[in-house]
Amino acid sequence: MLYRQLDANGDYQIGQFLQNTPAAVAQAVQTRLKLCRAEWFLDVTDGTPWLQEILGRNTNYDLEIQKRILDTPGVTEIVSYSSNVDSARALSVTATINTIYGQTTVQLPQ
Repeated sequence: MLYRQLDANGDYQIGQFLQNTPAAVAQAVQTRLKLCRAEWFLDVTDGTPWLQEILGRNTNYDLEIQKRILDTPGVTEIVSYSSNVDSARALSVTATINTIYGQTTVQLPQ
């Protein structure tokens, strides 16, 4: 697994790569969670259904987010998961995951 490393602003770092590490899988999870469904023109069925099924709906958004995490290549299991919606209605998610390269923690937003 090879991913171009992102900086703190979420921009690609030229010449910086994550390869076959838990950090590469963590970045893949974060990227997948941040991609909204129908946002990518090559596959409008891909993406997290933030607008379609999660935000403003009376659904169990944790199941949708956990499914998206587990469907990420390299993820073998979710060890722990927590989410919180604060008084400003901002969602934060923390998940510890096992990957094919080891264990790592993913946080959203980052």
